[in-house]
Amino acid sequence: MSTGGLASSAERAPYDVHTHFIPEAAMEWLRAERRVGTQWEQRTPDKAPFLTVNGRWAFELKPEFVEAGLYLAAQRAAGVAHSLVSPVPQLFLYESEPEVTAEGARVYNDALAAWVREHPQALSALATVPLNRPEWAAAELERAMGRGLLGAIIGPGCGERLLGDEAFRPLLEAADAHKAILFIHPLLNMDPRIQRRRMPNLIGVPWETTVCAVDLMLSGTLDRYPRIRWLLAHGGGYLPYQMGRLEQGWQVWPGVRSEMSMRPSDYLRRFYYDNVLWDQRVARLLLEVAGAERVLPGSDFPFDLCAWPPAAAQADATAFLGLAHRPFRTQE
Repeated sequence: MSTGGLASSAERAPYDVHTHFIPEAAMEWLRAERRVGTQWEQRTPDKAPFLTVNGRWAFELKPEFVEAGLYLAAQRAAGVAHSLVSPVPQLFLYESEPEVTAEGARVYNDALAAWVREHPQALSALATVPLNRPEWAAAELERAMGRGLLGAIIGPGCGERLLGDEAFRPLLEAADAHKAILFIHPLLNMDPRIQRRRMPNLIGVPWETTVCAVDLMLSGTLDRYPRIRWLLAHGGGYLPYQMGRLEQGWQVWPGVRSEMSMRPSDYLRRFYYDNVLWDQRVARLLLEVAGAERVLPGSDFPFDLCAWPPAAAQADATAFLGLAHRPFRTQE
């Protein structure tokens, strides 16, 4: 059955590995940067303005996205002691010129790093990187991690290239060297057949995650970069549900397993997953096939489709976030 609305206090998680925020410095850069096609539109009087980026990535800019005090107040009210904050995927800017993407990433990452330094007990953060120029993405990842960020949130690829493509080798080498978190968070699917009834989000987003994860397995990328901590959004998309088909293909077709050192089901336990799933039956399947130690609490706050507050999980979020070295206490 569905988990429904708010979880009971006993089920709430003190950690959240999947949240989003836009610091004021990033908003100021967006307002001033004419090379990015940003538009603000008040669609209905009962909602916040919608922000459209480069003519296609529209979302409601809720106050919790941009007002630090409201974000932290919501965190406290939900009983979340520590959140991993990620840039908003709509602001990846992969479709912009690389110089624009890189400049926006620097502004965004520096602002998040400063916010984390102000609230080390409550916040960790991930960077955004210019995936449209992988060598620049590698440099920005290293720069951002030098400022205290834990890795990066990235899309499943850029343009027609998936992350297993040789072009992304500079970024993956840097991430592996620094044991970075790479959080795979897709944008809306652009398949023209599903551009209606919210299907780009409802089914397109988990599909993009599935495509990326399977490519990382089949291409041998997980073997080549074993120290990257891969985190898959939204419970890994459709990957856990279709593991039987992947296993059968691995057995039947030598070309499927040519770059793999283990079975697909073994690779399933090389990823981490958030538990943004809403349905206890699906959550149990993920726990069974991936292992409870790989499933972390997450919410996708403050988007409309957020599982708020995050459901509790058994995995050691403290270790995943590297909180052991910080002065830390759980909120009452």
